[in-house]
Amino acid sequence: MAASTGGSGRQTLTEINVTPLVDVMLVLLIIFMVTAPLIQQGVDVNLPEARAKPVEAEEQKLVLSIKADKTLYLGTSEDAARVPFERLEEKLRANARAMKDKELYLHADKALPYGFVVDVMATVQRAGVLNVGMITNPAPQKVRERPEAR
Repeated sequence: MAASTGGSGRQTLTEINVTPLVDVMLVLLIIFMVTAPLIQQGVDVNLPEARAKPVEAEEQKLVLSIKADKTLYLGTSEDAARVPFERLEEKLRANARAMKDKELYLHADKALPYGFVVDVMATVQRAGVLNVGMITNPAPQKVRERPEAR
């Protein structure tokens, strides 16, 4: 038996209108698609090139990045915080991952003076980090020229 709403013939709608929800979700999707590439990950460092076998890292390791203007950043490759050189040893000693692993990867810009990089490495060693890995870009492979047939 159907319920009657009187003589007008109109019945109340009991369904949820999902059109506004879909509109909002599409707008949010577009916003995330536009902003995701703009999020910078890591520190932009101009690394030197070297011919070496790539190291396979099984997990996120602690990275110390040094930019060309001698600013230091400590953290993982995704999130790094700026650290003054004077407080580097103190920050490393307070870092649980550095003290547990005794390992650090160094991203040093190729324009840095050699002496400054050595000072940073000595500070890292004084803090108790014994294994320092130097990160470089792979060198481009040179194509051998074939001798021309005469």
